[in-house]
Amino acid sequence: MDFIDQIKVLSSRINNLKGLIQTEEATKNAMIMPFIQALGYNVFDPLEVTPELTADIGTKKGEKVDYAILKDGKPIILFECKKSGADLSINHASQLFRYFHVTETRFGVLTNGIKYLFFTDLDQTNKMDEKPFLEFNILDFKDQEIEELKKFVKSSFDTDAILTTASDLKYTRSIQNLLAEWMENPSEDFVRLVSSDLLAGKRFTPAIKEQFTQITKRAFRQLLGDRINDRLKVAMTPEIASQETSLPSVVETTEENGIVTTDEEVEGFHIIRSILRETVNPKRITMRDALSYCAILLDDNNRKPICRLRFNNTNKLAIGIFIDKKEEKFNLNDIDDIYQYVEQLKSTVASYEQ
Repeated sequence: MDFIDQIKVLSSRINNLKGLIQTEEATKNAMIMPFIQALGYNVFDPLEVTPELTADIGTKKGEKVDYAILKDGKPIILFECKKSGADLSINHASQLFRYFHVTETRFGVLTNGIKYLFFTDLDQTNKMDEKPFLEFNILDFKDQEIEELKKFVKSSFDTDAILTTASDLKYTRSIQNLLAEWMENPSEDFVRLVSSDLLAGKRFTPAIKEQFTQITKRAFRQLLGDRINDRLKVAMTPEIASQETSLPSVVETTEENGIVTTDEEVEGFHIIRSILRETVNPKRITMRDALSYCAILLDDNNRKPICRLRFNNTNKLAIGIFIDKKEEKFNLNDIDDIYQYVEQLKSTVASYEQ
């Protein structure tokens, strides 16, 4: 079985188990040990994977790290584990920090069995960075992330090869996070920058700041929506659509059934997917178009409706969200108003996961 297939099998298993895991030990046994094993390491060989590795650090005696992967008797990767669903703030990695400092390892991993944060010492040699260079979510990952994770597989592990790309990965992720933050909450400096040529010397008053902050947010979203729509239009051409496996489920548009999936419905679908990606794997959010509305479903299941996009009346946009299994309709001034109903959408999906 290929590495990616092993990860997909493990992902499916963890998705089914995550609600049952209540303790750190259960998380280790059911989630983290299988992950280490998928990387090719023998979790039952203490010369290769040592649990509770102990070291004396300064005045602290008996400091332990949850798992250490060894090569030639020396740790090469350290794991600090938290229970499933626990916060992975850097403040919870104190033991990993200390142990990293007194060993020759270059890699530390902080995990709750679902998210894996990979750290190294890019900023200062032999001192673990405060920010990870790689984040991997076993329930929601991209092909590129699998390629980076493969570098930690036993058969191909190469410290220098990983460190070569670690710096780029770390700063690329930081820039992505910053851009994502600017999309939702653009800073004053950023708004000043993008509006400076447009204001033609006008003073940047509080009123101007507020006006251009909203314009900047709207421009970001529209640009992102346009790029998504462009890619979908290309992907849905006959010769390419047959090869595309990651597109959402959509009812085929034909003159016979009278159903037309509009750009606005596709954009609305992707906004909802974006909102819910922190709650469930976005691949589980699907779309089925109908004559009078476009249904957004969980697991492509009619018994798990999330909402209905009622965009067919071009003069009146609305979204119907299923709250306690009943559809409640909300009028929208434009598609971006869907962001006003984040909590309702998340609550609806959460009700199906109980």
